[in-house]
Amino acid sequence: MDFGIAVPSAADSWKIVARAEELGFTHAWFYDTQMLCADCFVAMAAAAVHTRRIRLGTGVLVPSNRIAPVAAGAFASLNALAPGRIDFGVGTGFTARRAMGFPAMTLKAMETYIRQVMGLLANETVAFEMEGAAHPVRFLNPELGLINTRDPVGLHVSAYGPRSRALTAKLGAGWLNFIGVPSSGGAELAAMQAAWAAAGHASAALQATAFALGCILEPGEPFDSPRALAEAGPRAAVLLHRAADEAIAGLPNTSKVPDAVAEEVAGYVALARGFAPAEARYLQNHRGHLLFVKPEERPFVTAELIRQTTFTGTSDVLRDRIGALRDAGYTQFAIQILPGREQAIEGWGRIRAAF
Repeated sequence: MDFGIAVPSAADSWKIVARAEELGFTHAWFYDTQMLCADCFVAMAAAAVHTRRIRLGTGVLVPSNRIAPVAAGAFASLNALAPGRIDFGVGTGFTARRAMGFPAMTLKAMETYIRQVMGLLANETVAFEMEGAAHPVRFLNPELGLINTRDPVGLHVSAYGPRSRALTAKLGAGWLNFIGVPSSGGAELAAMQAAWAAAGHASAALQATAFALGCILEPGEPFDSPRALAEAGPRAAVLLHRAADEAIAGLPNTSKVPDAVAEEVAGYVALARGFAPAEARYLQNHRGHLLFVKPEERPFVTAELIRQTTFTGTSDVLRDRIGALRDAGYTQFAIQILPGREQAIEGWGRIRAAF
């Protein structure tokens, strides 16, 4: 099983990525959330020149953030800095779009975008539409070596529903899944495996990556200790953010609320109804998303919410949970390392070494 890290993109993300490489991690995924983090391609370029082996990927790129020829040019440029170790992770957009008040883009539009980007990276001529007009486009002089279209760029799709899983299988892409606990991750993997098989692919060919946040607890340390709140709390708060989006803006919520934390979620939703400005409550709702626990949401990020939604536990417990994911068929486990909590990678490195 491979181990990766996920990072909120920053100009100096290369430092934690370089350390991850030293510890034996195989992948680093960079968030494309422009209103919350730095530009992912800037961060990946810096990491490319400071590392030699670790793969670097967008985790995940949101197509509406940049047109397909620009994205293809960026990947080809990165591929010149880190030949053969660049990954194009892509999704319809949750955080990046909701932080601007927009719902996810359509799967049809994402499929068109993926085919354009991958076609350009394969030196094909593709149909590209902009400003109401469609024109054929291609890289005009890749032979100059300014970009690298020789080494392949990997494709991975973030998929949570039946239609997006079917698209992932149709494209023969790797699958990215953000999970809380192994039980839910296992059921989602089984659904992806079924879609994969229905598309006629060999089961062993599926690359399945489980993204998670969590905290390695010391024996007797509570789930809502200061460390756990800092390292796992931001993932727990995502359940609150999703519920508020649904209640306030009518946006779909694919995250089931466990009965054990229904009261906390309801309390946060009631609070979020009063966020200002009234026409843009999403601004406050998504502030700190996957980065930190906001002071006003702290009362609702309880020990139980962290236990229910994150990979938090002692080393022995976490090794067992990750082992269960491996045994189910996941090929990579990627843990988020937060700014200011970089020391956490040392503990996760020891867990990686056990595999």
